[in-house]
Amino acid sequence: MAGGKERELRRRIDSVQNTKKITRAMELIAATRVVKAQQRAREARPYAEQITKVIENLAAGGAEVDHPLLRQAEKVERVGVIVISSDRGLAGPYNSSVIRAAERQVQNARSEGADYALIAIGKKARDYFTFRKYEIASYTEGISDNPSYEDARKLADTVADLFISGSIDRVELVYTEFLSMGSQKVATRRFLPLEGTDTMAAVGSGEAGATDSFEFEPSPEAVLAALLPRYVEARLFGALLESAASEHANRQRAMKAATDNADELITKLSREMNRARQDAITTEIMEIISGAEALNDDDQSEEIAPVGAEN
Repeated sequence: MAGGKERELRRRIDSVQNTKKITRAMELIAATRVVKAQQRAREARPYAEQITKVIENLAAGGAEVDHPLLRQAEKVERVGVIVISSDRGLAGPYNSSVIRAAERQVQNARSEGADYALIAIGKKARDYFTFRKYEIASYTEGISDNPSYEDARKLADTVADLFISGSIDRVELVYTEFLSMGSQKVATRRFLPLEGTDTMAAVGSGEAGATDSFEFEPSPEAVLAALLPRYVEARLFGALLESAASEHANRQRAMKAATDNADELITKLSREMNRARQDAITTEIMEIISGAEALNDDDQSEEIAPVGAEN
């Protein structure tokens, strides 16, 4: 019985050790990828900041434009919600947190009497909302862990087309913001419509004089109109990169926790197996001693019996 328990424990230890090898490998892979994703996010940030600064300066310099991306609906009848999740799991609370935040935005739209349109990025968001019978207006997969600017441009064009056509009147962007290796948080940002030129002028008023020494061809208004779509693309690309870095950071932590738990379980099972082995050895020793004592009792009985018979 003890030997059977020992074999069972040994099989469990082997299974946990194999799992530990997998989680350890995934932890190392995620650690490598999060560094690259963080570097890409840092490298893309100056472009987004610069294009934002140029738009603010143009607006502060008096450039005004009536662009479809600035359209403010009198009544919001349909809200678009862009949710950025991952294609794979094993990333701790990364997917569940951002999906719950997106679902809250959908519920908020419904409470305002508006309809919704989900733009899902990543299989996890698609699977969650499909299972719960939500309508998905657009779905993209295969870009969550390593997005490119071309991916962001295509997505931005899709969302902009829905907004310009009037299919949606407001767009909310839900993604995970990367703060550090140990800290990420879900962020919800207004994506469309963009802020009006008066608001941009107020934001960039401190550097309004920077535009005085430049001449824009064909005009400041034309340049501003051309930059607004690039601004949308840059914002979405930045969110994709932040989400990718957050995904890898969460996966690294989750796999490290799984590896540590595997170590603890192996230690616990090894101790239990050692106790089972000791119990088996103790049982065998007791059986040997009992057998030896029984043999000695038999020998003594045989020697005593003839002497009693002669008397």
